[in-house]
Amino acid sequence: MQPSLPQDFVVTPDQLCVGLFIHIDLPWFSHPFSFNSFKIRSPDQLATLRKLGVNHFRYDPDRSDVQPRGMTAPRAEAPSAPEPVVEDEATSATLASKRERIARLAQRKRQVVEVEKALVKAAGVMRNIGKNLFARPKECLEEVDELVTQMVVAFLDQPEVALHVIGEHAGTEETYYHGLNTSILSMMLAKELGFPRPHCQLLGVGALLHDIGLADIPDRIARPRQELTVPERNLRQLHCEYGVRLGKQIGLSEPVLRIIAQHHELADGSGYPGKLKGDQIDPLARIVSLVNYYDNLCNPADLAKAMTPHEALSLMFAQRRAKFDVKALQVMIRCLGVYPPGTVVKLSNDAVALVSSVNPAKPLRPWVTVFDPDIPKDEAIMLDLEQEPDINIAKALRPIQLPPEVYEYLSPRKRVTYYFDADSRKAPQS
Repeated sequence: MQPSLPQDFVVTPDQLCVGLFIHIDLPWFSHPFSFNSFKIRSPDQLATLRKLGVNHFRYDPDRSDVQPRGMTAPRAEAPSAPEPVVEDEATSATLASKRERIARLAQRKRQVVEVEKALVKAAGVMRNIGKNLFARPKECLEEVDELVTQMVVAFLDQPEVALHVIGEHAGTEETYYHGLNTSILSMMLAKELGFPRPHCQLLGVGALLHDIGLADIPDRIARPRQELTVPERNLRQLHCEYGVRLGKQIGLSEPVLRIIAQHHELADGSGYPGKLKGDQIDPLARIVSLVNYYDNLCNPADLAKAMTPHEALSLMFAQRRAKFDVKALQVMIRCLGVYPPGTVVKLSNDAVALVSSVNPAKPLRPWVTVFDPDIPKDEAIMLDLEQEPDINIAKALRPIQLPPEVYEYLSPRKRVTYYFDADSRKAPQS
């Protein structure tokens, strides 16, 4: 994170030098740099800073590599109010580029808002379907088909934005968001794997309804808040069988029933209920099984054991890849990136940020939302790291260890996927 700099450590533009960590007391949009606080790393940055028309800069001696030029004592006079920015041709061009980026970021935020509305609306539809599925099955299944059709348009046409939203949404309807997340990500993978649209439609329905069998399991076991006993775990595993029975009663198609039956089967035969292996598992069910496993690693019954997205993908690829369809796992890693949406990271300039979208072409350079106490939360800086060659991700952080003000600013979700520390590496139960 970037703490506030001391008010009494100030320098003039002439005293600036490479290696000094400084703060620009100007609005973020009125200078060409990506941050208001940073370490000067090049003569070009130095030249640009001296052209800003600022009389004094605050600096942080503890984070600087050098003393200011000509500085004999660490303290200087208090800064006067900054003068208006003086733009030469080079500065004007850089500022124009930044303003263009700001406009692009504003457009992206508008897209996020629209996809967010679509996700909330979809959750509402799922809630109503859940209440009426068995009382009015024909009508509800028509609503499910229509919902999946709308989801394809709302989410698959802009997958990076959709991943941003399902990675950041503060889920309150946990059951419905789990089904929605699983459905959206499953359809994204199927699209990337080249499945035809009708198969993606069936996959979307199956993923939305994969856990309907939990309706016949006592709630304290269906949605536990603690470790289950062996008998309780065995009872919970019956939800696949119960789901198929309920699915037949309400008229679900055979492909959807196979997804419900097999969404916990694993390629190495360690899944349930049938201990199926490899090609014995329906191709659509393999995708749902993969996504469901990932979501359960990130969002287990015991939140103390939950993994970050980065940890979950690393574990699945490095230690458990034999459990999954290899090609589907590779595509999921490409879609989610090395740092999946929702991962909290420390940048090379010490800023803390939340990964908001992936860059499939450059997985180490995603979009991030940056914590900056000087900028209101609803105006938070979003950076496309592909456009920031001097800034890299240094490491992934565990959000539960963040200071409260940083956690609140970045707003990582308290539940539905992607967050918190993981002390356990057990396979998920659900």
